[in-house]
Amino acid sequence: MEQLKDLAVQICKEAGETALAYFRDRDALVVDQKGAQDWVSEADRNVEILIRKRLAELQPEDGIVGEEQDAKLGTSGLTWVIDPIDGTTNFVNGIPAWTIVLACVSEGKTRVGVIYDPIHDETFAAVEGGGALLNGAPMRVAAGVAISNGTVSVGYSNRVESENILPVVEAVVREGAMFHRNASGALSLAYVAAGRLLGYVEEHMNAWDCLAGQLLVAEAGGRIEDQNADDMIAHGGRVVVGTPDVFDTLRRIADDAWA
Repeated sequence: MEQLKDLAVQICKEAGETALAYFRDRDALVVDQKGAQDWVSEADRNVEILIRKRLAELQPEDGIVGEEQDAKLGTSGLTWVIDPIDGTTNFVNGIPAWTIVLACVSEGKTRVGVIYDPIHDETFAAVEGGGALLNGAPMRVAAGVAISNGTVSVGYSNRVESENILPVVEAVVREGAMFHRNASGALSLAYVAAGRLLGYVEEHMNAWDCLAGQLLVAEAGGRIEDQNADDMIAHGGRVVVGTPDVFDTLRRIADDAWA
């Protein structure tokens, strides 16, 4: 799996260079709207094409699931899950908070996760059972920080009812935490793993947005809800992650809000 992690890092960095070129020339970017607050650009499409091409060259027997194209069935038992640009709304509006996301799944478990932030040249990477790294150095979730002394990120998308986020934000604030949202769920999950945020809560995420980040948090010493990766690929689901100090509180907040 270490070799697969290194491969994923290599591919994400190459994809990041391509995405960054588009980001710096946004005036020429072709952008389409898939739904309310749901955008896709030629950068998303072409970055996914690049990632798929590299995987086909280097791991031809593996399956591929991506946000912008149909799934490719594999024969190896490994499936790669791609979000070419997580945070497209930020991307098209010139906000420097977006990432390249790549996860590798087998037998219902996420084995490798990489989130690459080209803007800051930060690579968050993890292998199941092998710990989590930030630019090659070990990273850990925050320790000994009460929820009232930290920041919790809350995600939201048009896949859920707008009123469902309100009780979550209210509960987080009532616990004394600062509320954070940067419109890139993958980047927020990476920030939990790196000790910058205490936790992340979202009612529904797609697999390409969250599988890599959940592995990062778990391997960095955090807690995540037990989910089957194959089910997440098929249907998506809620995401609650946090440090050991705040996870139970965040799960209670989620249960109360989305009972």
